[in-house]
Amino acid sequence: MPRYAFKVEYHGAPFAGWQRQVDQPSVQGALEAALARLEDDVPSIAAAGRTDAGVHATAQVAHADTARDWDPFRLMEAVNYHLKPAPVAVVACARVADDWHARFSAVGRRYLYRVVSRRAPLVHDKGLAWWVRHPLDAGAMQAGADRLLGQHDFTTFRSVQCQAKSPVKTLDRLVVEVDGDEVRFHVEARSFLHNQVRSFVGTLERVGRGAWSPDDVTAALEARERAACGPVAPPEGLYLVGVVYPEDPFG
Repeated sequence: MPRYAFKVEYHGAPFAGWQRQVDQPSVQGALEAALARLEDDVPSIAAAGRTDAGVHATAQVAHADTARDWDPFRLMEAVNYHLKPAPVAVVACARVADDWHARFSAVGRRYLYRVVSRRAPLVHDKGLAWWVRHPLDAGAMQAGADRLLGQHDFTTFRSVQCQAKSPVKTLDRLVVEVDGDEVRFHVEARSFLHNQVRSFVGTLERVGRGAWSPDDVTAALEARERAACGPVAPPEGLYLVGVVYPEDPFG
């Protein structure tokens, strides 16, 4: 069976997350339903990562095996036709090797978290960013973010529902960028724990508003205790923006 990789964009608000749910809408379910309109028996889709309810993506990657040998462009067009009106789109499609895997072949993931800091409520970005009403000190947040770089036991920043075998991960990049009243957190690692990025952002937001110092971030990390974490940032500001492979399947 030919194997195809898909780069997928979606608005997470209507979904209970990426993973297929029995009684709730999911991104995986929407894609599998679209593929089922094209072929009678398509195995389940595998993705590079399972995003939570309300989390968005501009470059999620998934793969599926098909019975037919499709032209990748025509397959993308057909899937997108049957995805309507769900807020999901395949933005690229490529034929890949039979042993290529969206999750296990990946060597890195990139996330973006958007915060808008202003008094006025969000209008165009409602549901697409975390709205905070107080000023944020980006320099202080970057100083706190720097304490998290490298390999650590990230138990403090791990959901109690996390199923990862180990809390030890290596954080490669956590950069705080300011553009007007928007603060963007760029986060990169080979892999992440459940709720890790949102836990980082919620903790650093406390630093930005002056409730914590960068030293408090270090203390929270070293505590290796979930209770030491700051509040978890809401899902609507989080985007999966890239999955890294030894060779880009989409060229």
